[in-house]
Amino acid sequence: MAKITFIGAGSTVFMKNILTDILLEPDLSSSEIILQDIDLKRLNTSELVANKIISSLQVKASIEITEDRQKALKNADFVIVMIQ
Repeated sequence: MAKITFIGAGSTVFMKNILTDILLEPDLSSSEIILQDIDLKRLNTSELVANKIISSLQVKASIEITEDRQKALKNADFVIVMIQ
């Protein structure tokens, strides 16, 4: 299982598009997804959207959110930065 970290995941629309593409790949469909942002309100919205994607695609990925960038990056296999 890959650990994929999204830095700036409060950019919900961009996160949604990238996450969907990732989870459609069979080898990544059970990944541990870490969403990180400094804006907790936006991060909570992204978490809701991410969970709906997982449910809709019926994959086994997991979602975790954090405001702590160092925690999000620890042991990450892939990092996606989405800061505008």
